Amino acid sequence: MNSIRQASPAGNRRSHIQLLKRLWQYLGRNRRLIVLAVFLSAASSLLSLYGPKLSGRAINAITTGESVDIPFVLRCAGWMAACYLLSSVFSYLLQFVMIRLSRAVARQMRKDIFDSLTRLPVSFFDNRQVGDIVSVITYDVDTVNQSLASDALQILQSTVTVTVSLALMLSIAPAMVLIFAITIPVTILFTRWLAGRVRPLFRFRSRKLGELNGFVEEMLSGQKTIRAYGQEEAVQQRFEEKNTIAVNAYTEAEANGTVTGPSVTFINNVSLAFVCIFGSLLYLKGKILLGDLSSFVQYSRKFSGPINEVANIIAELQSAFAAAERVFALIDEEPEKADSPDAFVMEHAEGDVVIDKVDFSYDKKQPTITGFDLHARPGSMIAIVGPTGAGKTTVINLLMRFYDVDAGEIRVDGHPIKNVTRESLRKSYAMVLQDTWLFSGSIFDNIAYGRKNTSMEDVIIAAKTARIHNYIMHMPQGYQTMLTDNGSGISKGQKQLLTIARAMLLDANMLILDEATSNVDTRTEQQIQAAMRDLMKDKTCFVIAHRLSTIKNADLILVMRDGRVAEQGTHEELISRPSFYRELYRAQFDAVYTEERFHKHHYGN
Repeated sequence: MNSIRQASPAGNRRSHIQLLKRLWQYLGRNRRLIVLAVFLSAASSLLSLYGPKLSGRAINAITTGESVDIPFVLRCAGWMAACYLLSSVFSYLLQFVMIRLSRAVARQMRKDIFDSLTRLPVSFFDNRQVGDIVSVITYDVDTVNQSLASDALQILQSTVTVTVSLALMLSIAPAMVLIFAITIPVTILFTRWLAGRVRPLFRFRSRKLGELNGFVEEMLSGQKTIRAYGQEEAVQQRFEEKNTIAVNAYTEAEANGTVTGPSVTFINNVSLAFVCIFGSLLYLKGKILLGDLSSFVQYSRKFSGPINEVANIIAELQSAFAAAERVFALIDEEPEKADSPDAFVMEHAEGDVVIDKVDFSYDKKQPTITGFDLHARPGSMIAIVGPTGAGKTTVINLLMRFYDVDAGEIRVDGHPIKNVTRESLRKSYAMVLQDTWLFSGSIFDNIAYGRKNTSMEDVIIAAKTARIHNYIMHMPQGYQTMLTDNGSGISKGQKQLLTIARAMLLDANMLILDEATSNVDTRTEQQIQAAMRDLMKDKTCFVIAHRLSTIKNADLILVMRDGRVAEQGTHEELISRPSFYRELYRAQFDAVYTEERFHKHHYGN
């Protein structure tokens, strides 16, 4: 499957400035915290920068006079201690503010991602690994968050420190500042060159970590199958391969990123050496006092120190930019097409469904459905059967507008569904799928999921009709029993019955059953079918089933082959003549007959 869309083509790559603008949109929502952070940063930096000034005055007081003004020196030392103490307090408060700010940004990012996911078409999830999406929501957002909490804080303080230090050095010895006119451009050019080299490596690292997470999620969900087929060693080998690729990508990105710090440190040490040499010459010529030289040296270290620190976090920034690319790529994914401006809300659909000469393909290269026609009258039961890949589930996707047709038209009650709002169209159907889904909550909440203000009495009636009530009553807290991890504590058949009970509560005149009873035995399936037919009387039903014995009462059976309706008719009509349906039915009949005899012998009627 594809991973989250990458910004690899040059034309699509977001520059640092574009990413920073996007990040600022999140930061700008917390302006009070930003103002407070700027104030605390400035106050902390200014107080720490006043220390060298006091130190220089104290040294001058010792070296320039015949007698030492001890009270003045002590006052300078006291003010230095007070400045450094207050600077530390403000620095602590600043870190606290930045943590709150970064958490607020992370919270909003995750909300925007999740909101985007709820608007994306089904096709997006069909082509993406769940683990890769989860990796963006967790790992990539956390990477951006950590960068805001630490790197942004460091850059903020460094900006103040560098600016004020430069101004103070100019006030002490402007000629010596010329040394930095050479070293600073060298530092900037080097870090820009290295950033351009490192950023693709961090982008590649994020992608490989996402693929690794996707593989782990896939393998964990299929543990039973893996063990049943004895594929533990094969899975371990595949994991080792993907893990090695991810580790190598991580190592290469970090190794190249860490080159910046030592290189910039070397350049800054060279500049400090020049400062000491030229400062000593100026002192010997009487052009500068010893205390001022001491202050200049301290300011030069404070000036070059932040530059070095920023260079050290270049790698972290590249990692954050790569993560931000994936975050914004997911947020910017094309949402499901909006309803047409004149789309209307369908209320209480009667269930007259017409599929008129519909063509559809997923990849636009190989047709999935061609020239499909169907007229389902209100209250009828339409069964769709056929071999795997014939297009049965695709018909359901088109009815629900999870995908739009390439040609032809689908109408409900005479209205083309492209002119109906998707929300109202989908609410007109009750659906039970082969893949059950239960959320963390009580059994009552799971059954009442699709219907607001549902009473316990209605839930119990639905559960009894679905033949799950007795099982629920044997649970520790009955209908208030909590389910976790998609109902991991109950069987697949029981989960299927709960989802069927959920569908029975919906006030919909159309029902879709996509292999809805595949996880229950034949006898229970027959009981459910009987109850379902009674409950869904006068409602249109679309049933996809492999067990042909369960659709004998269908008003119309469509036999699909290669995306077309190969045969259609009632069970009696299709079984009475040579047909593909009759071959399918007879192939299943012996197995079904044996199972029915087993249940009759052991359980009676």
